Amino acid sequence: MGVKSIVRLEEVRKTYQMGPVTVEALRGVSIDIKSGEYVTIMGPSGCGKSTLLNLLGCLDRPSQGRYYLGEQDVSTMDDDELSAVRGARLGFIFQSYNLIQQLTVLENIEIPLYYQGWPESESRAAAMELARRVGLGSRVGHKPSELSGGQQQRVAIARALVNDPLVILADEPTGNLDSTSGTEILSVFDELHWQGKTLIMVTHDDEIAHRGTRNIRIRDGLVEKDLRLRESAAARTQ
Repeated sequence: MGVKSIVRLEEVRKTYQMGPVTVEALRGVSIDIKSGEYVTIMGPSGCGKSTLLNLLGCLDRPSQGRYYLGEQDVSTMDDDELSAVRGARLGFIFQSYNLIQQLTVLENIEIPLYYQGWPESESRAAAMELARRVGLGSRVGHKPSELSGGQQQRVAIARALVNDPLVILADEPTGNLDSTSGTEILSVFDELHWQGKTLIMVTHDDEIAHRGTRNIRIRDGLVEKDLRLRESAAARTQ
């Protein structure tokens, strides 16, 4: 039995109305991503990659075409339905970490579970396990301002993993880090891939892009290239 599709876009278009001007951000994108793939997305500024990431993250919906996340068609869902999908099936990692400064490491990791109504004891245990997994078991009571950039990004990674998502989406996750911290964070992504997680990362760095198993290049709202670099860890175990 083959590896299942986790993300499938079918002729997806996205247009925006800016006054009298219609902007075509995506102009018919079809992508099929299998479970366990580590996909990097690249392209020049304004090419549509941010729009693509917003659609993949259920932060927006296509103007035309279909988007299947797992077996679920999320293309026509309303805002409440999309919000539920984001909370249950997706994990987000941003360049700027997006941590809540008033909360501790543990509380930041727990946030997705709070919104899903987990009992406090269970969410606390799950968050503690993730904190240990990313090497922050001794810093769980600290606030983000007391952590380095690399440590804050580890908190963001733990938060993205705590709901055991179908897909982890990362937007320039090492963009604000020095080279040493960036390398450490990329090693965490490598480990997640080897554990079978499905990763989609936007990057402008060619070297980072080639750490994945597949590189998709977007230009003018279209897929310009779709290069398979190597087999995913999941495919090698089939």
